[in-house]
Amino acid sequence: MFTGIITDVGRIVALEQAGDLRARIGTHYDTGAVDIGASISCDGVCLTVIARGTEGGQNWFDVQISGETVSKTNLPAWAVGRPVNLERALRVGDELGGHIVSGHVDGVAEVTLIAVEGDSTRMQFRAPDALAGFIAPKGSVALNGTSLTVNEVAGATFGVNLIPHTKTVTTWGTTQVGDLINLEIDTLARYVARLQDWARADG
Repeated sequence: MFTGIITDVGRIVALEQAGDLRARIGTHYDTGAVDIGASISCDGVCLTVIARGTEGGQNWFDVQISGETVSKTNLPAWAVGRPVNLERALRVGDELGGHIVSGHVDGVAEVTLIAVEGDSTRMQFRAPDALAGFIAPKGSVALNGTSLTVNEVAGATFGVNLIPHTKTVTTWGTTQVGDLINLEIDTLARYVARLQDWARADG
């Protein structure tokens, strides 16, 4: 589990397609304190650390990514040098500053608008039609692993506002219209919808 509060911006150091996709990600984390088998959210995707170390003064960790995960996320756009939002798994006693995020991406949203509003930046996204019903005004979404509050919803389009701090400590400062973004809907919305489906089927 994660909170959607980004704690590092890593960078893809290497990619290797050998069966599954293997990625090496440079990080500011102390990788000596990262266990093999630990979970790290990488642009909102929960991935398992399979190796870690330091080379040339740069800490790094390796993850292995299945074809299923690649097909459901924006990972096909990953390339060497790309910055990546990182968050280590939530530990008991940690502050829950965002919302409960599983790291299981539901689909990919497209950036359709970026507009400066005062000191903040307004962004709009087009979600897959199948996920649009789970997104509500003032609800939460995780976008590239970042916990954000939804401002408005119109059909499959929804908007959020990013304050300068968020853009500085994440990859959002480099986002452009047309970019594909990993989208995870709020876990509560998912279960409410499932209960409604069950109630309709039962009665």
